[in-house]
Amino acid sequence: MASPPLVPDFAIDEAHLARMTLGDRALEREVLAMFSAQAASTVALLSSWPADAAALAHTLKGSARAIGAFAVADAASEFEDALRDGRDATELLATLDAAVDHARVAIGDLLER
Repeated sequence: MASPPLVPDFAIDEAHLARMTLGDRALEREVLAMFSAQAASTVALLSSWPADAAALAHTLKGSARAIGAFAVADAASEFEDALRDGRDATELLATLDAAVDHARVAIGDLLER
């Protein structure tokens, strides 16, 4: 029998989010709304390639992990690593943008429940 993946195959790990918010549904909703706005503005800012892009990606990575948006966290980590290593990160930014879009759609669905 195969083991489950370490990183869930969905945009938001709701069980992780519930653990991080101690099951407080109102707090979950608040955190999700804040993350959605922060992630969108961060990716928009990253697309201008600011000098502090690696630090911004690092912040986004931590926020994403906190709410269970592991695909966003992984994409932000890869983007951050490429920037710190001086590699071309253009494709990685596109991947991060797509992961954020996917997470924001899922967050919208969760907030509509």
